[in-house]
Amino acid sequence: MRICHCHRTISSPSTTTSSKFVSPLELNHLLQLCSNSKAIDPGRQVHQQIILRGLDRDPFIITKLVQMYAGFEDSKTAHHLFDRLSQPNVFAWTAMLSFYSRNGMSNQCLGFYGLMKLRGVFPDKYVFPKVLRSCAQSGYFEMGIQVHKDVITGGADLNVQVCNSLIDMYSKCGDIENAMRVFGRMVERDLLSWNSMISGYVCNGFLESAVDLLDSMRLEGFEPDLVTWNTAMDAYCRMGQCNEAWKIFEQINEPNIISWTTLISGYSRIGKHEVTLAIFRDMVSKNVVFPDLDCISGVLVSCRHLGALICGREIHAYGIKVEKGFAFYKSAGPALLTMYGRCRRLNDATNVFNLMEKSDVVTWNAMILSFIDLGMENIALECFRKMPRMRLQIDQTTISTVLPMCDLKSAKQIHAYIKKSSFGLSIPVWNALIHMYSRCGCIGTAYSVFSNMVSRDLVSWNTMIGGFGKHGFGKSALQLLNEMNRSGLCPNSVTFTSVLSACSHSGLLDEGLEVFHRMTKDFGFKPGMEHFACVVDLLAQNASKADKCIWGALLAASQAHQSIGVAMLASEHLVHLEPEYAGHYVTLANTYARAGRWDDAVRVRKLMESRGLVKPSGYSCIESGN
Repeated sequence: MRICHCHRTISSPSTTTSSKFVSPLELNHLLQLCSNSKAIDPGRQVHQQIILRGLDRDPFIITKLVQMYAGFEDSKTAHHLFDRLSQPNVFAWTAMLSFYSRNGMSNQCLGFYGLMKLRGVFPDKYVFPKVLRSCAQSGYFEMGIQVHKDVITGGADLNVQVCNSLIDMYSKCGDIENAMRVFGRMVERDLLSWNSMISGYVCNGFLESAVDLLDSMRLEGFEPDLVTWNTAMDAYCRMGQCNEAWKIFEQINEPNIISWTTLISGYSRIGKHEVTLAIFRDMVSKNVVFPDLDCISGVLVSCRHLGALICGREIHAYGIKVEKGFAFYKSAGPALLTMYGRCRRLNDATNVFNLMEKSDVVTWNAMILSFIDLGMENIALECFRKMPRMRLQIDQTTISTVLPMCDLKSAKQIHAYIKKSSFGLSIPVWNALIHMYSRCGCIGTAYSVFSNMVSRDLVSWNTMIGGFGKHGFGKSALQLLNEMNRSGLCPNSVTFTSVLSACSHSGLLDEGLEVFHRMTKDFGFKPGMEHFACVVDLLAQNASKADKCIWGALLAASQAHQSIGVAMLASEHLVHLEPEYAGHYVTLANTYARAGRWDDAVRVRKLMESRGLVKPSGYSCIESGN
């Protein structure tokens, strides 16, 4: 109704001509209505009336116009009006700062903030969030610290919105300690405070802390919203605990596309690509939430790993229907290109490449990976060498993609290039170098690279441990596992597989079994088939050393984790070691039965009977009276 009134007031000639006087207060009210409703044309008409009535020199009216045009995203007019103010007040400055911050123009926002202070206008609690967001967007950490000082000086350090912005700024700039400090000192918190801190933990890799904070949040009486749940799901997925993320997903009444995409990406990241496709199909079949470009890219990654060409083609067709060609290929093109490469569809890959932005390094990285998948390593290297000639900035993904297929000579050249370039702190690049040197037999050089790394992630440790294991340095792998524990980094499933494999290759039976024991007891990991396979291989190579206690422990673990194949092997060895004990025969027969090997089960029973062995019957005691 107000918008209609605004239209009638401005556009009717009879109304404007018959009105003897419209007060500045009424014009201000009209400007506010137009600003709130984003009514651009009526707003311009009000501006025209202001000029006709000679009110366009009033600083109060000009400030309102600046606010309105900044809200309309008309920066040119807003800036022109702003420049007409001899002494812009904090409201005019805030309008301009808000426009720059909202549109990602961080440099302009921070420059304007400095000019504002230079002009003697001190920022307030409405200004700080805009400027802090620009600091976070641009990564200008030093500027963010200065703004924090201004916040304290201006007495805004107790304002919830300002503190939330500080948490966000520190988190995005990688300073989680200061983010925690701001959060801990807050007298009052809202839901955004908790969400910002949880998100900060996740973005900086403090995943367990994020999950713990979710529990604390609920104890404080705050009920998580969709943002909270999505962030918690992301934390669990990054930890590899996608089943926990799924439990959260099932609690969400109306999951959005971020919820679905987080789950899809999580399962894809841990290699459960069949599950990824099943989740995607479930989402599409519900016809409530529709996949966006990020979701489509995530599913295409799984299609690549599975070699699921038909599914990939269907997603390709769906994508170009819901999104314009350029936007689709800019976002999903790299995943689509590598999918066709893995499926050995050279023509399709080339067609996708031709539709992508050639000046984008991501396009070239995808093409290089596709050539590698197609077995065309020489062409992949030629693409890599061509990039500098085309003035394309090689990034860490380029290096990490090329290194695994290089010979030692080419790899050393790339190593020299890395030292001269800006990859000094890029962990994935050094991880790729460790893997390359280990693969080429230069385990000493690989360890030298590892030792000189400024910081390491889980992949760094796993790669080095795996390298030691493949070259028979089992004790070095065990020592590295202990160093990893002391560093505070928790091993994952891949770590234990690498260590167990190293023990197997080095004949370290006792040490390997100790690691297997620690894995389940100290770290709470559920052994997978790959871990059992390593232990079986370890025992097979050291059968003379494996006594009934070792095989019994392995049998108990395999039964607890329902690994029938390993249970069968352990039972067979126990029967061989203690042929007079009836219990081993019964266990072996039952294991054969669970595996569907009924003939073997009957054979074992008959063998037991032929040897006159009977398993003692169980009994119960009943106490009478008191």
